[in-house]
Amino acid sequence: MNVNVSTSIEIVGRSAQFQQIVEVLARDGNLLIAGVPGCGRRTLVRTAALEVGAIALEVDCIRAIAARQFIELLAETISQNFDSTLLQTWVNTIAKDLFAIHVSENSTHLKLAPAVTPKQLWQAFERLIQLPQLLAEVVDKRVVLILQSFPHLRAWDRNSEWENTLRREIKSQTRVSYVLVATIAEVTHSEDPLEVVELTPLADDVLAVWAREILHTHGLTFDSRSPAIDTFIDAVQGHIGDALTLIRRLVVMHPTDKLIRDEQVHQAIQELLQDLSITFESLLMLLPATQVQLLECLALDPTSKPQSREYIQKHGLSRGGSLQGALIGLQQKGLIYGSEQNYRLALPFFALWLRQRLSE
Repeated sequence: MNVNVSTSIEIVGRSAQFQQIVEVLARDGNLLIAGVPGCGRRTLVRTAALEVGAIALEVDCIRAIAARQFIELLAETISQNFDSTLLQTWVNTIAKDLFAIHVSENSTHLKLAPAVTPKQLWQAFERLIQLPQLLAEVVDKRVVLILQSFPHLRAWDRNSEWENTLRREIKSQTRVSYVLVATIAEVTHSEDPLEVVELTPLADDVLAVWAREILHTHGLTFDSRSPAIDTFIDAVQGHIGDALTLIRRLVVMHPTDKLIRDEQVHQAIQELLQDLSITFESLLMLLPATQVQLLECLALDPTSKPQSREYIQKHGLSRGGSLQGALIGLQQKGLIYGSEQNYRLALPFFALWLRQRLSE
């Protein structure tokens, strides 16, 4: 069953941030948008790009495990958004020895030429990052380059040479903006300051209005005689991604009398936790032991001061660098909020699952 739960940016309580992003892109600015996974970062940027009439190019930097993969991913997203004739002309006139057009049954792809050596990758990169500006001029549109999880580039770009070159080039371009999508608003380069948009959890009242609106479009409503809406709000903790997931499950359940009761919200939550259990188990296996221990502590006992002597003694945590390293590592992964949100888990269903797991 295909459940449509889309709604406007304004209803979901991000109108101020949305307007800020639109204004930055409209004036050819660049920005960093920070927030935990599922908080609506990409949705806001994509919608803002449409608002200013721009073409959005998206690159998932987690998939770029080396320079060659980053070039290939950028070339692929350009291929998906521009006419193949324009790309062929560019290859023939500017990048003949570095790129080629690959034609398959249903699509045309811009790819690195088979003979490109590791030494030629830098030249290919320099040519490729100039291409969006050239194409934007031809089609008379703006381009927004969205780099998702951009800090992962630094796993191989040790000296930030590729990142700095990309920033300088796009800064000089008149039709291309870039948006760095990350989990935390890290300090940006002083010579290239970025405007920062931070997405915090939605307020309970905003999320409640939105949830009721979505259910209403499906002919459903929370039963006012039960604490169903309170159970819903308490479960999702202002996280729009988890709220969307829970709404979809409630819509699929579709009670015959059109009323969503407390027991149905609890049932939907338990079903989702069961469905997600393998994913959550796998996530824990990928984390260092110090981060797993800290996650479990914060799931059971959120705190504004995890470094305090009392909290460390209460939960048997290690003092010093290992605790601070675990805190930073979990924030960078988008698994916990920082001090502004009292160091609680950023993914509410993950927190619920952990608490149930630890109570068994």
